[in-house]
Amino acid sequence: MDIAASLGRSLVVGDLVVLTGDLGAGKTQFTKGVAKALGISEPVTSPTFALHQQYEGDLTLHHLDVYRLDDLAETLDLDLPELIESGVTVIEWGDSIESELPNDRLIVRISHDPVDDFARTLTFECDPTAEPKWRGRIGEVLR
Repeated sequence: MDIAASLGRSLVVGDLVVLTGDLGAGKTQFTKGVAKALGISEPVTSPTFALHQQYEGDLTLHHLDVYRLDDLAETLDLDLPELIESGVTVIEWGDSIESELPNDRLIVRISHDPVDDFARTLTFECDPTAEPKWRGRIGEVLR
């Protein structure tokens, strides 16, 4: 959560963060860290059944979980471009709708540590066209 909060402090309106990882990897926990950094005090829960939760703090946080979407056509109902433009957007399982997302996004892959059940490995990725923007932010997070 500390790494997520550090990233959250660097996020601005229009930023998109895509979280991937197995069930129980910590995607919602990561989002809680981002929310804390954005000044959100209400409890952040997984929007698995609602698909979208909106939280208000210093910035608006759109928290989506697209795990239960049956096909890409359902993403049209979410109106992703409008959500992304109106706040910070975090999408759990976003790799499943990758073709519907803009290239300017940060992908955070969360994986379980094979030795320590409580440890996680985070891998940060982005499209080469967005690398200058995200490289600086990730550098700050890892310091």
